[in-house]
Amino acid sequence: MALTVDPRARALIFDVDGTIADTMPTHFDAWREVLANHGFELTRELFFSHLGGRPSPAIVSYLNEHYGASLDPYLVSREKDEAYIEHVDHAEPIEAVAEIARRNYGTLPMGLATGEQRHISERVLRAIGLMDLFEAFLTADDVTEHKPHPETFLRCSQLLGVEPAHCQVFEDSSSGMEAATRAGMIVTDVSPHV
Repeated sequence: MALTVDPRARALIFDVDGTIADTMPTHFDAWREVLANHGFELTRELFFSHLGGRPSPAIVSYLNEHYGASLDPYLVSREKDEAYIEHVDHAEPIEAVAEIARRNYGTLPMGLATGEQRHISERVLRAIGLMDLFEAFLTADDVTEHKPHPETFLRCSQLLGVEPAHCQVFEDSSSGMEAATRAGMIVTDVSPHV
């Protein structure tokens, strides 16, 4: 995957899971295991096309709404987070994206904008050795509207002091790309099909 910084970019914003850290398979495995315990079979297609990038309670709410489930969003989310945390310390960086961050550290303001909870994202970033590169860090804990709503990206651009039109977002999920597009940002798709 050959990635470049857009010449219009004055700031870079990165999603975490599946973008700068190779954690999506671990998220999928944790969700599949927990949901199976509740009688729900999660498919790869459903997870990667509709659920990736959303906070855990929003994923459970989506399943309840679209599949007639009656799962407790916070209980199931807690179970999923416990299953995920057991394996997160083995996360690896996605080198093509991590290299963009390393190369631009100290040159362009950079931020993180993730749909994950802060304590989990911090653990992922420590595992991949990139925690100290970013000036702004927005998580699901910091916003009221989650991806695909643009709030996470708009707040990140405010913290970086750069207008949205001059922020380049690196994203892998459809909900994240929609959020960045709605925020009026330069969107770079780093999903596996690229």
